[in-house]
Amino acid sequence: MSMQPKIIPAIALASGAAFLAAFAFVGGARGDTIAGRSAFEKRCTGCHALDHEKTGPRLAGVVGRRAGTVAGFPYSEGVKKSALVWNEAALDKWLTDPETVIPDTEMAFRLENPVERAAIIAFLKETGK
Repeated sequence: MSMQPKIIPAIALASGAAFLAAFAFVGGARGDTIAGRSAFEKRCTGCHALDHEKTGPRLAGVVGRRAGTVAGFPYSEGVKKSALVWNEAALDKWLTDPETVIPDTEMAFRLENPVERAAIIAFLKETGK
């Protein structure tokens, strides 16, 4: 008797459990905001604030804004010259590896966890409403 039929359901079950855990972390608009605020505070506030510049530019209203356009912030040349508009996909790529989105950026932070990235992006999206 082959073990194959038993392994596939176990893998599917484990994948489903991982999906449900991710959904519980960022599930629904309210969950996105709560988890996102927590992740933002943990991962981003060392360099960013929502309403004022720090080492990085303010991030309230970033979704839908063109990169490099916060007045008075000293962006790198790469960011200033980019035509990138921050949407969910661009922010996800940026938080994964900024250098692949805009070469010669000064942001060195990377966030490998896709659940945390999604939560932060959902939170930032809410700050522009």
